[in-house]
This record gives sequence, structure tokens and C-alpha cells, in this order.
Amino acid sequence: MKNEQEDINIAAVDSIIERHNSDVELLVSMLQDVQAECKYLPADALRRIAERLQIPLIQVYSVATFFKAFSLVPRGRHSIQVCVGTACHVRGAKAIVEEIERNLNVKAGGTTDDGEYTLETVNCVGACALGPIILIDDEYHG
Repeated sequence: MKNEQEDINIAAVDSIIERHNSDVELLVSMLQDVQAECKYLPADALRRIAERLQIPLIQVYSVATFFKAFSLVPRGRHSIQVCVGTACHVRGAKAIVEEIERNLNVKAGGTTDDGEYTLETVNCVGACALGPIILIDDEYHG
């Protein structure tokens, strides 16, 4: 059954909860799986998790908003992350971000109007020797 408002598959959310044995200790893993399924964390999915785990909705939201990896707004089909950590910054990361912003007509932190790309900056991806680094759909490019 799909929720018309956010177009999420409640059965898929239920399946994710069941795969994690409805264990509140596995909330982060559940949220990761929901985000992988939906490309973000829809409000209806968060409500369903809270309901099924019998925990306050604010507890689910506090976890969902604590980690930068989670998004409460729809994300693009493709993710572009530009490292702006110190090593990448001194090697021109800012110019790369600006060029991508111009080419895709989107600001860092946003998603293109067609829903294809989400552009984000990240502080470090742990590949400093290869910088500047861009991750496209979690694939490293240096």
C-alpha cells in the first residue's frame, strides 16, 4: 500500500522494521535502510517506525537529524559529494564546487529541479592524498 502524500511504500518500511526484529537498538540501521529505499527519510516512514517500535516520534527524529548522512528532504537519483576538508580545500575544492553548481544550476546542499542530482560538500572522506576528491554515487574520483 502506497501513501499518496509522500509516495512511500509502507509495506517496505514494515519489512525493514521486521528485518531488524523491531529492535529499537537497531534504529540507525533501520533509518539507513529506509533512506536507501526512499533516497531520504519521509515523515510517514518515521511515524511508522515510531509506531511499530513503540517509541516517541521525537526519539526517531532526534536520531534522524543527528547524523548528517540522513536527509529529511528528497534527494536526487545521483549523489555528488565534494570533499572540502583541509587537504582538498588547498587543492582547489572550492573551484570544483562552484563549477558543478554552475553546470547543474544547483547550490551545494540542494537537488536539481529534475531530481537527478544532489550536490553536497563533506568535510573529509579519508582520501587526502588523492584530493581533491569527489564522490559520485559513493564512487571516489580524485
